[in-house]
Amino acid sequence: MHRDTPSDKVETRRLEEVARIKGRLIVAKLTLSQIDKDYSLPAGTAGNAIHEPHLAGERAIAAALKTRPHLLWRTRYHADGERRSPQPAGNYRWQRRADAQEAA
Repeated sequence: MHRDTPSDKVETRRLEEVARIKGRLIVAKLTLSQIDKDYSLPAGTAGNAIHEPHLAGERAIAAALKTRPHLLWRTRYHADGERRSPQPAGNYRWQRRADAQEAA
């Protein structure tokens, strides 16, 4: 029987987190580019913040959704709302690519 490795579980949790946030944005009829403009962020910041840790992008998305960042990104924050420092390597795209190359 196939067992998920710890990195598979982390990746699954991260993907579920991204899907949940994107779903909330759709329901609220918000776009990431609109959030960038509304919160005076460089183009693409909110889009990158969905997939990788970016404090300003996370705060803008959370504000647009009228919530707090730690309630959206459970992998990036402790339960008490404090941001993880340093961020887990699995939260970065470059780390996931490196892990995929090693597995191949």
